[in-house]
Amino acid sequence: MRRVPELNLRQYTDGTPDARQEFSRALMHGLQDYGFVVLSGHGIPVASLERAYQEAETLFARPLNWKMQYAGGMRGYTPFGKEHAKNTSVADLKEFWQIGPDARPPGEDSTVFPDNIWPDDTANFNDAFRDLYARLAATGRKVLEALTPELDLPRWWFDDKVDQGPSLLRILHYPPVPADADPKAVRSAAHEDINFLTLMPAEKGAGLELLDRDGKWLPVIAEPETLIVDSGDMLARLTNDAIPATTHRVVNPQGPNVSRYSMPFFFHPNNSMSLACLPSCEGKGKRYPDVTAGEFLAERLRQIGLTK
Repeated sequence: MRRVPELNLRQYTDGTPDARQEFSRALMHGLQDYGFVVLSGHGIPVASLERAYQEAETLFARPLNWKMQYAGGMRGYTPFGKEHAKNTSVADLKEFWQIGPDARPPGEDSTVFPDNIWPDDTANFNDAFRDLYARLAATGRKVLEALTPELDLPRWWFDDKVDQGPSLLRILHYPPVPADADPKAVRSAAHEDINFLTLMPAEKGAGLELLDRDGKWLPVIAEPETLIVDSGDMLARLTNDAIPATTHRVVNPQGPNVSRYSMPFFFHPNNSMSLACLPSCEGKGKRYPDVTAGEFLAERLRQIGLTK
């Protein structure tokens, strides 16, 4: 059975020039063939990942009325049954908490970069997720850097294009599926991610599946302490689908009906960045009209019901 390839990022960060080149090729092929890779050797301490998951479980165990005081749209808490996939009216079976950058870039306003919402009495939560946000952002920059040889770009090409983006760390809780849930509802309906890359510590609980190139659903299997990396719509537009965005979903539990937790980091370019097709990817012509990352993000957030 096909399985999402596992790569070791240390091959790129610490390897010889030949090893680095081999990693870049394997990364490109993995994203092209599957849309996903599993990444070990990423350098994020196990303790940071374990602390974050412990804090997530503690947070979502709080009473709903406590969580709702921190509801804030694109930041803070979003209750169960709020978000739905694009072109789907049935809400996903999940609740989540969202964290963005603490610093607002010059020229951006609070509608695009709202202030983070931090629980008043959970300093450990705040510290754990500020730390994880920074570590995942640094890893995302390194993964993009590793793609540059395959896209005929200078090594540092992405650096000033992702240094002030509205990247988002989403802390997800999929509670046990309610007995009265809509029969069509799933934990996360089939969708593609909006951003450049998503980096997600291997989740606590099975259920993530990708739509393979043969049209069949393939479970994404990842060992503990690895990162699951997938490519999103913005990278697909930039590369003219040379790196496609891959449809994926989280299915309802087949065994015990228990909670599932995950922490995807949606790595975004700066809002002002043009997503116009790269010259090396134009081929027989551009597939998409030119838009900025900010314009594309605003439209997609409206489509999934998070903004109006």
